[in-house]
Amino acid sequence: MEIKILGTGCSKCEKLEKNLNKALKELNIDATIEKIDDLVELVSYGVMSTPGFVVNDEVKSVGKALSVKEIKKILTT
Repeated sequence: MEIKILGTGCSKCEKLEKNLNKALKELNIDATIEKIDDLVELVSYGVMSTPGFVVNDEVKSVGKALSVKEIKKILTT
């Protein structure tokens, strides 16, 4: 599983990353996590509000620091 967090390091981006790591640990999922802060690349995903949450090149969320519960739901459906 390949997961990308699109953002410039704002507090919501950091919260999303923290919650993602917790969700992955709870689900015992091995994933590659990449943080992308290049604005051109963010726009290429259609993300105009950060953070963006991308799983296997599919944008799952934009502009929200997802909770651990929300992340787990996305990763298991």
